[in-house]
Amino acid sequence: MEAYAARFDDLFSTLAQRRGFREYLAGLLLPRDRNKTLTCLAGTEPVVGAQHAAAQRLQFFLSESTWDREVVNARRLELLLADAATAPHPGGVLVVDDSGDRKDGHATAHVGKQYLGSVGKIDRGVVTVTTCWADERVYYPLHAVPYTPAHHFPRRKSDPAFRTKLQIGALLARQAAEAGVSFRAVAADCAYGDHDSFRRELSDAHLPFVMALKRGHGSWQYKDAFRPVDAARELAWRGPEQPGDWQPVTRAFRDGRTTTWWAADAQLGWWGPNGAIRLVVATTDPATLPENATWYLATNLPRPGSPREQHSRHPAADLTEVVRIYGLRHWVEQSYKQVKDELGWADFQVRSDTAIRRHQTLVNCAFSFCWNTWFTPDPPPPALAGPPSAPDALSGPAERGRTRVPAAPTGLLAPGTTGRPWLADALGHAATLLAGMVTQTPARSTPGADQHRRLRQTS
Repeated sequence: MEAYAARFDDLFSTLAQRRGFREYLAGLLLPRDRNKTLTCLAGTEPVVGAQHAAAQRLQFFLSESTWDREVVNARRLELLLADAATAPHPGGVLVVDDSGDRKDGHATAHVGKQYLGSVGKIDRGVVTVTTCWADERVYYPLHAVPYTPAHHFPRRKSDPAFRTKLQIGALLARQAAEAGVSFRAVAADCAYGDHDSFRRELSDAHLPFVMALKRGHGSWQYKDAFRPVDAARELAWRGPEQPGDWQPVTRAFRDGRTTTWWAADAQLGWWGPNGAIRLVVATTDPATLPENATWYLATNLPRPGSPREQHSRHPAADLTEVVRIYGLRHWVEQSYKQVKDELGWADFQVRSDTAIRRHQTLVNCAFSFCWNTWFTPDPPPPALAGPPSAPDALSGPAERGRTRVPAAPTGLLAPGTTGRPWLADALGHAATLLAGMVTQTPARSTPGADQHRRLRQTS
């Protein structure tokens, strides 16, 4: 962890800040015995330990110290992009999503009564819009911005500073592209895909997308089809031997399993195989279109061989590719499990906007450190030729890490934390955490999309 943290040292102006960065990361990576509040990260007793010097140092580091979280996050992304093991490529997917956690009171920044994904209902809490890059092998968070409900602004939704979740999501997608993150398309669930304004913002930014729709989305009256589910029912299907309009699509999972779905281009108003927006339906059973295993997807990726293919800014995507892109969206749900259940994303006990955003940035740094640890080869065993010479003995162990990332600065570094009795080996815990993480398959389609998202607010 020292080798990883050293690459951020030039971003902190004091020794105390560099020490705080290391202690915070180490605390987040420790085994979870209780909520990772500041007292837990500092290794002191809950409540009564709030005045402990170690807890106060972390409190000051998080809330008052002068360091720029955006610069720290940019360095984190720089390291990810510079490493061949984690560098994004054009086959990956940029996932836009949001997640909320319950928070009581009124004094905390961004708190409001809104839909919270962690509890599946409207409650008082904080919602953060995030972007995540993923492919079939790696996934990690990119940017995060808390959503501020309208009642925090003097003019409510008319206030120039107010931003909806949709506007924040579109901004983060553009920010990822400007940061040099390559991806095949932006993927989002129906909370974003159901809104014309969000699709329009991505189109105006020349970004490709594949987004889910609710089966009952829309109110167009074109013959008998005015909802995606109606358009799907009009597709011809006589069974696997005579699939009609449907094509088999093989979905491969990380553990080696494969399953066959069926996909088709449907026609719904001006949405169609040759339109500016395609409606793609993917399901396990075209005859019954089960709610929990059917996707209704809107995409601006042209169909191969369509008139739009020659004039589109984006490469054409067949049905298999469209289904693959949206299937990768579910990795964001897996990343939420790590940052929330293991790294303490929602355990902050601070109230200011600055402290909340810094906490989220540090959690993302801890998440990226786990991948850094996973892909870093073990150091070679020590030589058995005898004791080291005097200069080698004084220089200490070699720094662990890759040479492809920026070298650690040569300035004053914070001392290691292994001497503190309440800190365990965070490096070993990170490897254990990753071992269970990488063997899991992508999450299945979210059950009951209509019911799960009925109360979800995006503005």
